[in-house]
Amino acid sequence: MNILMIGVQGSGKGTQAKLLSKKLKIPHVSSGDIFRSLDPTTEVGSKIKDLIDKGIFVPDDLTVKLVSKRLKKDDTKKGVILDGFPRNLNQARLLDEFLKLDKVVLLEISDKEAINRLTGRRTCSNKTCQTIYNIYTAPKPKVDNICDKCGSKLEQREDETEEAVKKRIATYHKETEPLTKYYKDKGILIKINGEQSIEKVQDDIEGQVDK
Repeated sequence: MNILMIGVQGSGKGTQAKLLSKKLKIPHVSSGDIFRSLDPTTEVGSKIKDLIDKGIFVPDDLTVKLVSKRLKKDDTKKGVILDGFPRNLNQARLLDEFLKLDKVVLLEISDKEAINRLTGRRTCSNKTCQTIYNIYTAPKPKVDNICDKCGSKLEQREDETEEAVKKRIATYHKETEPLTKYYKDKGILIKINGEQSIEKVQDDIEGQVDK
């Protein structure tokens, strides 16, 4: 089964994609993770890091090239959970050429909630840990700015400052929101209230995906 998670930044796509990945035993493929895994000292890695830090989407041709390469790996043969791609109608049509989606899960939250979640997010600076916390909502670190798991310092990503977050949200409404009609017309869109607890959102998604 091939599933796409969509929603404004901070809606919980990554969290729910990971949980669903474990449930269905298919890989979670995040375009953001792919971008951040690139070596920032290379020309491509440096370009992508600069765009992300400014809250600007990576160009379609480069995104499609990197994601399609990942989807050719053997672990995706039984299905995949996509997160962060496609981000616009052009990418969606390009995706249709090499992957058929079975379900599209839309996590709905308000812009205010998205801003609170993203600006409060802190990530462990240890590259082998990268545990994510939030200073406003769960999970909060037990000690301010210190990772519970490894004791490393927590950092705020450059693309999660309030200015960058607001720019990303505006871009989402302009570029990504039209995907909801595109997939609704295909009859595969599922709407989920993303402002519930992680466990309730997970239950709602699993209940809809299993239908």
